[in-house]
Amino acid sequence: QVQLVESGGGLVQAGGSLRLSCVASGGIFSFYPMGWYRQAPGKQRDLVATITGGGTTYYADSQKGRFTISRDNAKNTVYLQMNSLKPEDTAVYYCAAVGLGYWGKGTLVTVSS
Repeated sequence: QVQLVESGGGLVQAGGSLRLSCVASGGIFSFYPMGWYRQAPGKQRDLVATITGGGTTYYADSQKGRFTISRDNAKNTVYLQMNSLKPEDTAVYYCAAVGLGYWGKGTLVTVSS
């Protein structure tokens, strides 16, 4: 059973930065493609970025150039560095093992204007 635990969310002013972390346990982390998703109030959950076990990344268009996904397989951790945050980035951010059905419980990011 894979468990994913996110951290690093919080309140930040527009233009600021946050770094989210997701620690995985219970599986062979380095094999899993990992992703960050987000869900704003009243909206569907959307993809933010993904990263393969080998480090190949993909970003949704709205995050390109502002967000960076990375991983440290030795620490079983995937990160999301978020810069130039906007109020519309306010959401609960979830970590997931892509395509495997494992999700964290999410961490709330609130960006004030």
